[in-house]
Amino acid sequence: PYIGETIVLWLWGGFSVNNATLNRFYTFHFIMPFIILLLVVIHLIFLHETGSTNPMGINSNMNKIPFNPYYTIKDLLGFMMYFIMLLLICTLNPYILSDPENFNPANSMITPIHIQPEWYFLFAYAI
Repeated sequence: PYIGETIVLWLWGGFSVNNATLNRFYTFHFIMPFIILLLVVIHLIFLHETGSTNPMGINSNMNKIPFNPYYTIKDLLGFMMYFIMLLLICTLNPYILSDPENFNPANSMITPIHIQPEWYFLFAYAI
């Protein structure tokens, strides 16, 4: 195949898993949710501006919700206030939202209570 090798080299960085492959994989996994979010926002904006169509061709202007920019600013202001409060909590007192059991010293001689052995691992525990 003449095209397959080029696609593999361009998309994954080679036939084996190496640094280029992992960089591309993590880049795609990081950026894709943001691209999907952007497409959802664009879809909602167009839906509010133009309305939706239907198979019967009935005018749907009555069902449209006016997309006033003040509503957007109001929602963004609420989001920013929430985000600033969360940022203040995380920077001024970072451990307030964590679990206190994270600070218990570990004992390597006992298994923690929350770890329960599964039946299909019993042969390994007997070794």
